[in-house]
Amino acid sequence: MIDLPLPAGLVAVVGDEGTGKTRCLRELAGCLDAAGTASPEPERDALWLDLSLPGLDGRTPEQVWAELAALCPRWNAALSQELAQALRLQPHLGKTLSMLSTGTRRKVALAGLLAAGTALTCLDQPYAALDMASIRVVRGFLLDQADHPARTWVVADYEADGGLPWRRIIRLG
Repeated sequence: MIDLPLPAGLVAVVGDEGTGKTRCLRELAGCLDAAGTASPEPERDALWLDLSLPGLDGRTPEQVWAELAALCPRWNAALSQELAQALRLQPHLGKTLSMLSTGTRRKVALAGLLAAGTALTCLDQPYAALDMASIRVVRGFLLDQADHPARTWVVADYEADGGLPWRRIIRLG
C-alpha cells in the first residue's frame, strides 16, 4: 500500500473516511499482516495505538504507561511525565480510564505513544477530541521531531497539518 522505506521525520497519510488510513498505520506498526489478520506479537520498534484505549477501562494512565514501558525498550519516563504535565493530565493520573472523557483518554494514549521511543510511531488523527492547548503541545512535539535523523512519525488524518514540515505526504483513496 505504501512505498517503503519511509523517510525519517514526519510522514502524513491523508484521505477521506474509509480510505484505509487506520489500516495502513496498523500494518506499518506490525499490528496487521498483509492479509489484514491481527498479528499475535506486534513489532515494538513500531507502535500504533487505538487512541480511545478500548478494553483498558479499569486501568489508570500510569498503568497504561507502565505496560507500554515494558514493551518499548527505549521508553522515556521523563518525557512521559513532561507530556502528562503539558497535556494537563496530573489531576487524572489516579483515575481509571472509565472515568475520563474521550479527549483525556486520547491524551493518555498520545503521551504514551510520544514517550515510547520507537523507531516508527503511528498517530491516528492525533488532534481529534483535543482542546487547542493540547493540540499545540502535540504539534510542538512533532515540530521538534521533524528533523530527527532516525525516527519516523506517521500521522494519519483527513488533511496534512499545514503547520508541520512533512518529509512525505501519502494520499489514500
